[in-house]
Amino acid sequence: MEMEDDALRHLRLAGVIRVGLGGGRGPSDAYIFDPHRLALPAWAFALGEGGPPALLVTLDRHLDVVVPRHPEAVPDRSAGLRALDEYTRWSLDVRNYDHILAAMEAGLVGDALLLARARPRGAFAGDTYVDTRGRAHRLVVVPTVDRAAEAWNHPAPGDAVRDVLEGASRVLLDVDLDCFTSLSDADPTTVLPWPRAILREFLLPEGSGPFWDAVLERTVALTLAREPHHCGGLLASGELFRDAAEVLFRELLRVEPP
Repeated sequence: MEMEDDALRHLRLAGVIRVGLGGGRGPSDAYIFDPHRLALPAWAFALGEGGPPALLVTLDRHLDVVVPRHPEAVPDRSAGLRALDEYTRWSLDVRNYDHILAAMEAGLVGDALLLARARPRGAFAGDTYVDTRGRAHRLVVVPTVDRAAEAWNHPAPGDAVRDVLEGASRVLLDVDLDCFTSLSDADPTTVLPWPRAILREFLLPEGSGPFWDAVLERTVALTLAREPHHCGGLLASGELFRDAAEVLFRELLRVEPP
């Protein structure tokens, strides 16, 4: 208990809020923070010291699969949460796009199902990432939930959504709030948060129930990055978080929003 309290203290100092989700379906805990890279120590805490790496299912506007600057320097999960927390805050890129491959280097994440639409400059382009320890990780990319649900319900040749989900004993469900935003056609530097109806249509499209059942029955934790800089600023991101929480927590997870 003392070691767990110390680990939670490190998460709180980093700005991670832990929320209990008892009584719903899926994970029992959620971890909420602003910079997406803080997902890494939250994943370490949620998974604990034992067990196999988890499948990461992440919803994002961007594919956060840029290779860390020095991947061989990523601490192994056996080094403990403090080492991973310090690495995250001092060594990961402040642009928040290299934490997924860092989590693979650390042995926290095995394969990844990436629901994302934009590819940052320098993003890893292959469908298999081999880390510096020699482990291979599949990267399955689909742009939307309805496409992932279709690949689960009626897989076509080459679809790997069902393969990675059925092969996972544990899932980390990860959401970046900017998944529910678009860039303005009139001004590409302006971010437009989605209305709640559009957000719900994206997150809970018709026919997605079996896909979400498969994800949630394996999910051990939810991580949620608020990323206000990518969501139109503090006020806009606050409104978007409220709408997203209603759909994500109340409708998908069937718990009260935090």
